[in-house]
Amino acid sequence: MSAELDLGTAQKVLDSQPFSRLLGARLTAFGDRAAVLEVDIRDDLRQQNGHLHGGVLAYAADNAITFAGGTALGPAVLTGGFSIQYVRPAAGVTLIARAVVVHGGRRQAVCRCDLYVTDETGAEALCAVAQGTVLTAGAP
Repeated sequence: MSAELDLGTAQKVLDSQPFSRLLGARLTAFGDRAAVLEVDIRDDLRQQNGHLHGGVLAYAADNAITFAGGTALGPAVLTGGFSIQYVRPAAGVTLIARAVVVHGGRRQAVCRCDLYVTDETGAEALCAVAQGTVLTAGAP
């Protein structure tokens, strides 16, 4: 996941993750120290009150942060850790996780991720914010 890789190649990496395939995740942007990951909200991804399960939001933040970090560090990266704050229930049609590198070094990158849900008209509402550290993991 480096700056030399394109969106298509990054999507192939995402598709190689069985859990990402299960959720139907897709990358809609990758490069220039940023990544955008989207998941369509389905009934089987909701919690008991009808909102998108927090675990799906955490997954999206984790993966978007790691892909963004990979644009700065290269393809062999892992999440070192992240935190997430839920600001409103996620109810809508699509989850969008937009992650950016806020500081990149040789071996780690600190990234921020804003998570939105869209409604049927495409209007976005912020539902969570996350921050994490991505670390180099050696050879791919």
